[in-house]
Amino acid sequence: MDDRRPSLVVMTEPSGMIPPDESAVSPPDDFDEGNDIGSFQSSLTSVTSSILHGVVGEGQRIYAAYGKEEYGLPMDDQELDRMDLCHQKYFSLLKQRRFLSPINENPQRILDLGCGTGIWCVEVADEYPGAQVVGVDIAPTQPQWVPPNCQFELDDIEQTWTWKADSADFIFSRDLILSVRNFPKLIDQAYRHLKPGGWIEFQCYTGLLQCDDGTLPEDSTFRSWANLIKTACERFGTPVDDPTRFKQWFEERGFELVTEEVYKMPCTPWAKDKRLKLIGAWEQHNLMNHLEGLTMRLFQKSLGWSEEEILVISAMLRKELRDLGVHAYWPYYVVYAPVFTDDSFDGHGGKGVDAPECIGQSVSWICPIRRKKAE
Repeated sequence: MDDRRPSLVVMTEPSGMIPPDESAVSPPDDFDEGNDIGSFQSSLTSVTSSILHGVVGEGQRIYAAYGKEEYGLPMDDQELDRMDLCHQKYFSLLKQRRFLSPINENPQRILDLGCGTGIWCVEVADEYPGAQVVGVDIAPTQPQWVPPNCQFELDDIEQTWTWKADSADFIFSRDLILSVRNFPKLIDQAYRHLKPGGWIEFQCYTGLLQCDDGTLPEDSTFRSWANLIKTACERFGTPVDDPTRFKQWFEERGFELVTEEVYKMPCTPWAKDKRLKLIGAWEQHNLMNHLEGLTMRLFQKSLGWSEEEILVISAMLRKELRDLGVHAYWPYYVVYAPVFTDDSFDGHGGKGVDAPECIGQSVSWICPIRRKKAE
């Protein structure tokens, strides 16, 4: 069976029709051009339209139609607005940093796996005008007007990559939860496509709800909902605790000096610190306004729930989210590592990178691990 990947599509300018997977559009063996050309063209138009515009799914939301596996979240305007808000939330959580890896000051090629709205790519392209920044996603939801060194490609990152090996200076991903079924394979591909001296960084929150001071009751709707999310994601093939294994998977693939940092992301604005209070307000808005989008496909497909049942538990949870006496938070993982060569520590840029001063795990409101910048 031919498992070749379709050509990647640059999304920075209107490109007409996106070529879908050959198996989806090739005519059957008994195809009669005279009788069937009209129906085949109609089918091709339908497939192409679904890739461009998505398909209507659970809760009458729009979902991506491209990729080998189903993605758990919608791809409509409401979801894109949510993703852009999350970008600002994570940027603030990391103290105005888009990533933590001490990459070379003059990277040539940067990849963003699962780029979503493309906002991270656009900002990084502005910050590094000499780099080619490529964002890839299964949904064509990125902007048309972008910096000249930024482009987007429609593809499934869990399939075999078509980029050249040893071609990327930095490979980044954020919030791939609900989208990746095989992280070890993804990490393996990233390892093979990084240049010597390049860096990899995965960022992702976990759905493992935490509370350190006992203010979240065991019988609360919030805790029950989080447990249901955990069960549903496991059945969906995308466990919410995958980020807790990023460091292990990096090391098993051969990455050395892997750094793991874990941040507490408040679920509501209960924190005293002004920055964390704002982050909590953003996350409260995220939950209050998008519960159905976050759970509709998951709960219906994985748990067999009806739409009415999902609406009921969402309403119950919204009431609890107004209680700022509950000090709940999500752990947010940032894991990064370099690819070494014999001259990895020559301190002269290019292949050379300086090692972080401290390597290890930290769970803190403030990142206690300081890193040297690449020379």
